[in-house]
Amino acid sequence: MIVIHGGAGALARQAMNGEREQQYRDALGLIVRRGQGILAQGGSALDAVTEAVRLLEECPLFNAGKGAVYTHQGGHELDAAIMDGHTLAAGAVSGVTRIRNPILAARGVMEHSPHVMLIGAGAESFAFGLGLEQVAADYFSTPERYAQWRRALDNDSGAVLDHDSASDPIDADRKFGTVGAVACDEAGHVAAATSTGGMTNKQAGRVGDSPIIGAGCYADDATAAVSCTGTGEIFMRRVAAYDVAAQMAYGGHTLMDAAQRVIFEKIQPLGGTGGLIAVDAAGNVALPFNSEGMYRAIGYVGSDIDIGIYR
Repeated sequence: MIVIHGGAGALARQAMNGEREQQYRDALGLIVRRGQGILAQGGSALDAVTEAVRLLEECPLFNAGKGAVYTHQGGHELDAAIMDGHTLAAGAVSGVTRIRNPILAARGVMEHSPHVMLIGAGAESFAFGLGLEQVAADYFSTPERYAQWRRALDNDSGAVLDHDSASDPIDADRKFGTVGAVACDEAGHVAAATSTGGMTNKQAGRVGDSPIIGAGCYADDATAAVSCTGTGEIFMRRVAAYDVAAQMAYGGHTLMDAAQRVIFEKIQPLGGTGGLIAVDAAGNVALPFNSEGMYRAIGYVGSDIDIGIYR
């Protein structure tokens, strides 16, 4: 089975017309079906989450890859991470500007280097050496993202979380644009992947939780695979993704209990908002979030897809 998320936040229902909602549901459904197909053919959880996040990076509805938000300085800096719960291998890239699919670069770091994280120009040089696609710096831009950035500059509003569009169903200042996927394959192995364009008008060089193993992404067959979306600085301070696994390993909590405790007892008291998706090797699922909504979809092999946006 596979679960994906496309960000969490405070939903503005009046902005969600039927056509717009269907666009999100169609995108989530398409991507989960692709992951289902990989798993149904005996593919690994690692392959399923890689492809799901790659497709999320290709969809401008979400803030990862194409459609990534702008930094204060007017560029795009993308982050991604991936982890294999079977081997505990992990890879990440941060602050990349010309890699079309950062999640593929993160997997490349995991599989073809002795390192876990590469950043900036070094990460790009490594990725292009593997043959990954290089794009122009403006490839990630969309008119909506540019307008959002200009408003943030004009209003001197500081960093803004993801979309700021009258047609976007999630409140402009309280949407978290990270995307992610977690999966469990027929062998009982789990994997997690996370990718993001960060925060609109963020300081160049800012890194959130998404590419940090244990903060925004974690996987271990013995416990769970986790991908987070939310107030990155607080998820980092709480080491949120690993905390789910730790509570299961050391506290004997179920996946659901551990995930709920992290979001509502660890993240929320510090003023953090957002959510996470998680699966364990038995195929149990947890999708807690303390915001009003989170784009999410679940696909068990052989079953109908379950798509959600609101609570």
